[in-house]
Amino acid sequence: MEYIAPELIVLIPVLYLIGMAFKKSELVPDKMIPLFIGAIGIVLATLYVSATCNFCAESIFTAIVQGILCAGASVYVNQTIKQLGKDQ
Repeated sequence: MEYIAPELIVLIPVLYLIGMAFKKSELVPDKMIPLFIGAIGIVLATLYVSATCNFCAESIFTAIVQGILCAGASVYVNQTIKQLGKDQ
C-alpha cells in the first residue's frame, strides 16, 4: 500500500524548503516549525484534493492525512540530514 499519494510526493521537498526558510528567518520559534509545516502541508494537500475531486467528508479526511504524512516525511528528511552530519 502507498501511504502518500504519488502526486503529493512533491510536497515533501516543498515543505522541507519552507521549514528551512522558517529556520533562517527566525520568525517562528524552532519548536513551532513542525506545527507550521504540518498546517501548511494540510492546506496544500487540501488545495490539491479539492482541485482534483468532488469535495466531501472523505476528501477532507484524505487531504488532512496526506498533509500530515507529507509534513512528517519532510521533518524526517530534515532530522536524517542533521543526524548524518553529526560527528560522534
